[in-house]
Amino acid sequence: MKKRTIRDLAPAEIKGRRALVRVDFNVPLDGTRITDDTRIRAAIPTLRSLISGGARVVLLSHLGRPKAKPEAKYSLAPVAARLGELLGKPVAFCPETDTDAALAATKALADGDVLLLENTRFLPGEEKNDPALSKSFARLGDFYVNDAFGTAHRAHASTAGVAAFLHPAVAGLLMDAELNWLGATLEKPKRPFIAILGGAKISGKIDVIEQLLPKVDGLLIGGAMACTFYRAMGLETGKSLVEEDRVAMAKDLLARGGMRLTLPHDATVAPSLERAGEAKAVPRNAIPKDQAMFDIGPQSAASYSRAIASAKTIIWNGPMGVFETPPFDAGTRAVAEAMANATGKGATTIVGGGDSAAAVAEAGLENKMSHVSTGGGASLEFLEGKKLPGVEILDEAD
Repeated sequence: MKKRTIRDLAPAEIKGRRALVRVDFNVPLDGTRITDDTRIRAAIPTLRSLISGGARVVLLSHLGRPKAKPEAKYSLAPVAARLGELLGKPVAFCPETDTDAALAATKALADGDVLLLENTRFLPGEEKNDPALSKSFARLGDFYVNDAFGTAHRAHASTAGVAAFLHPAVAGLLMDAELNWLGATLEKPKRPFIAILGGAKISGKIDVIEQLLPKVDGLLIGGAMACTFYRAMGLETGKSLVEEDRVAMAKDLLARGGMRLTLPHDATVAPSLERAGEAKAVPRNAIPKDQAMFDIGPQSAASYSRAIASAKTIIWNGPMGVFETPPFDAGTRAVAEAMANATGKGATTIVGGGDSAAAVAEAGLENKMSHVSTGGGASLEFLEGKKLPGVEILDEAD
């Protein structure tokens, strides 16, 4: 169901009113230095739109995993400073979140001002979606905007609960873009439509495989999860990661997937990650007993690249290997480069957040994809066909 967005609000619903905006500013920090501001940049279009409309912008976000109490290392203060630089205007910071002082700070704002409140996860009720905290959050704004797709799969007080008490409750521009890219692609994909799934465990991708198998023309498997399929085929997997309790399931998926489900033809193996210098490529039926698969092999990388080149729609979630440790980044890099080339030739390419997005960023190819999702877990659950609490609670479009 299509959700209302900030574009659907009348000027009188925005000007002079407090826009309580849930953003995803969960950025990596080295002390107080932000090492990657991608998520902050992603929120800028929504914030600029609200500022230009004369809204008084109040921002909520979490950062890290504090234990429901204040921890200095998880303060959002450095984020306020960086956001101010990106917006080109001062961003006020309040070291509190649901107190009378925070409420007073929201009421002191002038049109176009921006205020960032402290980490929502410093509060015990946030992750429990506590109604009392949700109601307290609702006091901080005159309407609610959820632009945090990365946390939309969490039913927390600031992502879902608050919208029960504060209306209008609409999607921001980033949220809308994420839903449109993922939704429209799955509903009416240009064909051939292929999906590439990687990562360590088949258990984390079972629902996605189940959801996508009937829809795609091809499903390419990479990462350590391929080894569970190998085991299901009776192949030697050496010291590779195998989920023994998922082997029967992998066998069933192989039978149902038939020609549409493709496994790597070869593997890049080594005795251990620490001995990456000894890496070598072997056929998938020749993995040594004393070694482990850490990446797809070069033949598979070339084969997958050809499949990507022939497709009109490609969705990718999960790396092909341990891409953080060269030379086990080769498979993931090959997929990223093939997708970038496919985009240039008119294909729709979507990267499903998380490690895949990190790998694309590392390769400097973000701008050569149709869409790179800001939410790993959220995009995964969307691909699984699950409803996202942070989206479901928003007002429906007319």
